[in-house]
Amino acid sequence: MKTKRKNALILVCLMLLCTSKLTFGQESPKLIDTEIASVAVVANQIDIDYAKIALKRSKNKDIIDFANRMIEDHNAVIQQAVALVEKLGVNPKDNAVSQSLLKQSKETLKTLKKVGRKDFDKAYIDNEVAYHKAVIDAVNGLLIPEANNSELKGLLEAVVPALEAHLEHAKMTQAKIQN
Repeated sequence: MKTKRKNALILVCLMLLCTSKLTFGQESPKLIDTEIASVAVVANQIDIDYAKIALKRSKNKDIIDFANRMIEDHNAVIQQAVALVEKLGVNPKDNAVSQSLLKQSKETLKTLKKVGRKDFDKAYIDNEVAYHKAVIDAVNGLLIPEANNSELKGLLEAVVPALEAHLEHAKMTQAKIQN
């Protein structure tokens, strides 16, 4: 019984971390385009890192397929962002939002590495659902409105449907795992 409670506590902590990922108090931070580019790259890299853990730990075909899709799609977005900043002749600038994402992702990564194999798939896909919801909210509510460069804004707007598709894929996988 103690193991079940411990696992449940870990999952609750994981879900709390996930749902708080992209909240920064009541006021949205003010970001310049180079900072927005950094946030975009960091957010995509974080999901790649989560997916790599899933590939190592899961035996579930749906989880493995989902993780492979996350790696492929998020790498493509990073490449697009890098190509854009190179074209514009700027470098992504580290900022409080990027640092907060990285700090929170380290905790989630630790949790994903520690959660028991039996509970891993659920923990991973629950994280993916929460993470994609938070990222979509941040892109729509923070990054797009703050972007000044039309090409950067266009890239962010173009990514939203893919993120929404990821969220739906994650929800479908989540439903399969819970059944």
